[in-house]
Amino acid sequence: MIGDFRFRNSKLSRKILIIIFEIMLITYAVLILYPLMNMILSSFKTTREIFKNPYALPETWNFNNYVEVWGRGGFGGYFFNSFILTFFSIGAVLLFGSMASFGIARYKYKLAIPVYLIFLAGIMLPLKAAIIPLFLLVRQMNLMDTRLALILIFTAMSLPSTVFILAGFMRTIPGDFEDAARIDGCNDFGIYRRIIMPLTTPSIALVTIYNAVPVWNDFFFPLVFLQSDKLKPLPLGMSVFFGQYQISWHLLFASLSIAILPMLALYMFMSKYFIRGMTAGAIK
Repeated sequence: MIGDFRFRNSKLSRKILIIIFEIMLITYAVLILYPLMNMILSSFKTTREIFKNPYALPETWNFNNYVEVWGRGGFGGYFFNSFILTFFSIGAVLLFGSMASFGIARYKYKLAIPVYLIFLAGIMLPLKAAIIPLFLLVRQMNLMDTRLALILIFTAMSLPSTVFILAGFMRTIPGDFEDAARIDGCNDFGIYRRIIMPLTTPSIALVTIYNAVPVWNDFFFPLVFLQSDKLKPLPLGMSVFFGQYQISWHLLFASLSIAILPMLALYMFMSKYFIRGMTAGAIK
């Protein structure tokens, strides 16, 4: 069995293969974690110390960088804006995406496949390629410089992948659950809310993390559709640390360290369901 990676009582060739895979995974983890740790350590240094000893531990752990970051240029407001945009965008994506997936996966009608293919086409067509007509549309709707414009854009951007993941997962749910619920008098919305959604929890976690990270980190769409400083999210807000003649690297690293905390917390909270959703259907 190719998925059996038990080291004990394995043949020599399989042990060598397991060791090679472990070395590759450790190397990959180091490549990912080292820049992250270096960023966090640099957030406690001064800009001069960062250039003098970029890979060394801080001579003095300067927590004032975080205090200055939170109070300088309204960084707390930028953090709040990013939270509002991400929260409502992902909420709308999960609501409408799960409903569309339920209709595609659990109902049989002639247009089910064409509707599904329309959503899949959204994965292949990047929304940024249509920025000019999108800009004109938002301006005609009088939504320029509003959070609602970005929420609608992020929702539309995330719906295709959400429907693709959730519809595929919902198709694997046996129809016996649905039949039993109908016998007990449950209507379609009750089946969706009480049967289908609880069973799709792993895929919901997968969709949440998969879409929340790009929304939280997006720089392009807020740059185009927001002008007011009070509405800017974190990616735009951190530009205040880039001066005309110099860059406050110590404050920039401190702001980046704060900015990654919500996504790390989200993944740690949903990691069990996220991994289950990634491996769903892999093992029979």
